[in-house]
Amino acid sequence: MIDVQKQVWNIMKIVKEANTTVTEMERTILKTSINSQVTNITNILGISEDLQYLVQSNMENQTYQVQYMLADELDNYKGQGNQYVNDNIQEI
Repeated sequence: MIDVQKQVWNIMKIVKEANTTVTEMERTILKTSINSQVTNITNILGISEDLQYLVQSNMENQTYQVQYMLADELDNYKGQGNQYVNDNIQEI
C-alpha cells in the first residue's frame, strides 16, 4: 500500500512539473506569436509604403512622359496655318 501511495505521489509530482512546463511553453508561444505579429505588421506596413512610393513615382514618371509627348505633338501641329488648331494650342 505504501508503494502505491508513493507511486501516486510521484505521478502527481510529475504531472505538476509537466503542467508547469506546459504553462511556460504556452507563455513562450504566446509571447513569440505577439512578437511575430508586431514584426509581421511592421514588415507589411514597410512593404505597403514602398509599393505606394513605387506606384506614385511611376505614375509621376508616366505623366511626365505623356506631357512630353503631347508637347511634341502640339509643336508639330503649331504653325501649320490652321487657326482653329493654333487657337486650341494657345488655350492649352
